[in-house]
Amino acid sequence: MRSEAAGGRAAGSGGAALGRPPVLSVEDVGVVLGGRLIVEGVRFGLAPGEVTGLIGPNGAGKTTVLRVVLGLVRPTSGLVRREGAARRPGGLAYVPQQHLVDAELPLRARDLVGLGLDGHRLGIPLPTRRRRELVDEALERVGAAGFADDRIGRLSGGQQQRVLLAHALVARPAVVVLDEPLANLDVRSEQEVAELLGRVAAEHEVAVLVSAHDVNPLLPVMSRVVYLAEGRAVWGTTEEVVRSEVLTRLYRHHVDVLRVHGRILVVPAGPATRVDVPDPDRPPGSDGGVEQVR
Repeated sequence: MRSEAAGGRAAGSGGAALGRPPVLSVEDVGVVLGGRLIVEGVRFGLAPGEVTGLIGPNGAGKTTVLRVVLGLVRPTSGLVRREGAARRPGGLAYVPQQHLVDAELPLRARDLVGLGLDGHRLGIPLPTRRRRELVDEALERVGAAGFADDRIGRLSGGQQQRVLLAHALVARPAVVVLDEPLANLDVRSEQEVAELLGRVAAEHEVAVLVSAHDVNPLLPVMSRVVYLAEGRAVWGTTEEVVRSEVLTRLYRHHVDVLRVHGRILVVPAGPATRVDVPDPDRPPGSDGGVEQVR
């Protein structure tokens, strides 16, 4: 199964589902590493003001897709267009998966944010007035001004995530890519960070791509979702993609999608109930052919 646009629109070049032209488009990307196919036919677009979730289990290919978007992995097939992102000075910004930081590391929150402006340069940055203004503005955007002078290692997980986001935003990028920003957070911090991502995207016209295992914390803020399974992907709005029939075709065995008290439960059936889902790339009407969801 190739990457599909779920629900009534052709994926085309990855155009924005909500009518905004994308600043970055992934077009039929496939990656082979060490002779092993990692992902194939992945396509989607990232538009300003939108949060897109990159959802899937471990081993589905999320990290590979992120690395392709960032330009760290060259796709074996397909391409990534970054014309819109290139028109803004910050280009793409990346927030890596959060790791424990030594509590005694002599680095304040504002110091880490400042590295987003000049961390690529050698030497100690000069504390200019304009530099401080930009750092303070980025901290204020994410609600981190109150602990700007605290050591980064002494902040809570949610506070650290805010500082990392400020670090990414300080150069005013067109696209922010976040790798599992909700991992290891409690439920309240998950909700706060997700709400923050939605607000930042909308208020500052940034395209946000967030990888996650669980779709639920992102439901209130996501415009679209790229759902990955076994190297394949489906792309569209949450309502279009997270449906039993769509995910069954993606996983190639039966998947139940349950909606309970505002939450979505995706429950794949065991191997014993695997169903025969014919190749959607076969012409319609051929032996068991299934047309792509469009």
